[in-house]
Amino acid sequence: MVDFNATTGQDTPSLEHYWMPFTANRQFKASPRLLASAEGMFYKDVDGNPVLDSTAGLWCCNAGHGRKKISEAVSHQIRELDYAPSFQMGHPLAFELASRLADIAPAGLNRIFFTNSGSESVDTALKMALAYHRANGQPTRTRFIGRELGYHGVGFGGISVGGIGNNRRTFSQQLLQGVDHLPHTLDIANNAFSRGFPAHGLEKAEVLEQLITLHGAENIAAVIVEPMSGSAGVILPPQGYLKRLRDITKKHGILLIFDEVITGFGRVGDAFASQRWGVVPDLMTTAKALNNGAIPMGAVFVSQDVHDACMTGPEELIEFFHGYTYSGHPVAAAAALATLDIYQEEKLFERTKELEGYWEDAVHSLRDLPNVIDIRNTGLVAGVQLSPNDEGPGRRGYKVFERCFRNGTLVRVTGDIIAMSPPLIVEKQHIDQIVNTLGDAIRAVG
Repeated sequence: MVDFNATTGQDTPSLEHYWMPFTANRQFKASPRLLASAEGMFYKDVDGNPVLDSTAGLWCCNAGHGRKKISEAVSHQIRELDYAPSFQMGHPLAFELASRLADIAPAGLNRIFFTNSGSESVDTALKMALAYHRANGQPTRTRFIGRELGYHGVGFGGISVGGIGNNRRTFSQQLLQGVDHLPHTLDIANNAFSRGFPAHGLEKAEVLEQLITLHGAENIAAVIVEPMSGSAGVILPPQGYLKRLRDITKKHGILLIFDEVITGFGRVGDAFASQRWGVVPDLMTTAKALNNGAIPMGAVFVSQDVHDACMTGPEELIEFFHGYTYSGHPVAAAAALATLDIYQEEKLFERTKELEGYWEDAVHSLRDLPNVIDIRNTGLVAGVQLSPNDEGPGRRGYKVFERCFRNGTLVRVTGDIIAMSPPLIVEKQHIDQIVNTLGDAIRAVG
């Protein structure tokens, strides 16, 4: 069923059949926001109105939209080789891409396992941690430690180690057993309006020592955290926090997993947060900006030590019983290779560092507006936290989000937090428009 849109001269599909993800479906369908095309920094909605993208799609279009180099690579590859199996077979692009990723990876993370999403990358990394300890003769190491407010996708493994209540609540009886959570690092009382890493909260890393004392290091497989918690609303680690986690995990022989699905590929400067912030994990999960969001794809970066520990037994036997039909998909790999070319040729990772000061000053100019209780930023990402209104948590944030969209700027709303992460091709005038539109919306909503 379709309806005719008199403005665009195109048919608009019925909205009733699509059950949308992470969306208040009834609210959306009463006042839909439909995007029809995109180029550069802008979407266009179905009525032809430009919408400035301050979210890089969903943290993924770091090179901007409509990149000809990527679409041409995809078009060529789908004609040349549309699909090839990755079980007991291979194709050249997957191996080329793995080599290219190893070249830009943090030191030592030089083995790449392909997935199709961040959720799959996380579940893969958790399995790798278990396989590693088993191969090392420590099969009792089966427990995982995540963190409150962490987001690690929607697989049962990811929501088990994740720490967002609404994601877990419905499925609580089916989650993995043997999972603990570190406290989150959001502390508005002590760290409001910090620029970059907040000064207070390093002691929260010491809870890891308490959990190790409680369960015994010999029973813990891995700790998984986002270097920066993105989906929960741009929550940054306190100064020294990530290094302290690394020191504790190394001391006790526990693997450290960084979920860089959001922070990877230039978002915070350098290719990955682990490089920018000088802390290298044992495994690192990625997706999203790996191929600019063009085709679903993810990758787990694995230390050679973890990889080699699993390469045991007769050579003709499968070492790791895990994988996906579309692992290393040739068309997705072509998109990723073209994306890496763009990042390199246009020096987009370096561009994050060049613009982060201007971005920081711009977003912090909103601090004195009504109901703004915190602003957090790093690289080209920022969160503006609003106080809840009398209608309940999330209502003020949604109204600001909605007003921004109607005024031509796409932001992301998480409860009463407005998150922004523009494509790395952003110009200063785009930053000004983002901040001015958001400021106007905050004033208008009150």
